[in-house]
Amino acid sequence: MRNIKLTIEYDGTRYAGWQVQNSHKSQVTGHNLKTIQHEIETALYKMLHKKIYLHASGRTDAGVHARAQVANFRTGSRLTPDKLRIGLNALLPEDISVLEAEEAQEAFHSRFSAKSKVYRYTILNRSAKPAILRQAVYFYPYPLNLKLMRKEARVLLGRHDFKSFQAADKRKRGAVRRIKRVEVKRDKEFIHIDLEAEGFLYNMARNIAGTLVEIGRGRFPEGSMKTILLAKNRKFAGPTLPAKGLCLLKVMY
Repeated sequence: MRNIKLTIEYDGTRYAGWQVQNSHKSQVTGHNLKTIQHEIETALYKMLHKKIYLHASGRTDAGVHARAQVANFRTGSRLTPDKLRIGLNALLPEDISVLEAEEAQEAFHSRFSAKSKVYRYTILNRSAKPAILRQAVYFYPYPLNLKLMRKEARVLLGRHDFKSFQAADKRKRGAVRRIKRVEVKRDKEFIHIDLEAEGFLYNMARNIAGTLVEIGRGRFPEGSMKTILLAKNRKFAGPTLPAKGLCLLKVMY
C-alpha cells in the first residue's frame, strides 16, 4: 500500500470543521453538517472507488481556515500523486484546494509525525468595516497597544499549564502545552498574532488572541498575562474571538 501525503488549503466558512461528525446534525435541516474531511473523502471515493480514511495533522474547528493543512491516506491505486491532485481539485468545491500530493514514507503520519503547528489570528484594525475579507478577519476598529501586546505575549513562551485558555471540551485533556514561538506584528491595517506550538487545546489560539486584544485595548493592565496563566481558570482570560480570524498556516515535520 502506498502512503499519500496531501497539503490542503481551505476556506472553512461553510464547514463544521475538519472532522466528519456523523452525530452532529444541523438543527435547521436535520442533515449531517459538511466537513472538509467528508468532502475530500467523497472525492477520493469517486476517483478510487474505495472508501478512504484521511488522517489529518489535527482538527480545525467550524469556520477556521487553513493555508497548509496536511493529511495522509493509504491506497493501492497506481495513479501518480499529480494525477491524484488534479483529479481531486476537479471534484472538490471551490473553497477546498489540494496544493500538493506526494509519496510519503511508510511510517509517516500527518498527526503523529508533526513536530509543531503554526496558527495565525488576523485582526483588521481600521475604522471601516471589511467587505471583501469579512469571512477571514476579526474586525476591531479601535486603537490597540501593540507594544504591550508583544510584551505580554512573550509570557506564554515555553511549557505551561494553559488551562486558563482551554475551552470546555467533551473529553478530559491535560492542559500542559509548549509554545515555541509567539509574534504580534502589524502589516498596515492588519495585526497578525502567530502562535507555534507542539499542540493546541480546544479554542486555545482564539482565547489567547482574545486576551491579547483585551490587553491591547487597556481593559487588562500590564502583567495580566502572567496572572491569567498562573490562575489556571478560564474565567480570568479574555473572550474567545470568532473562528473566521484563525488560520492554520503550516505544519512542521
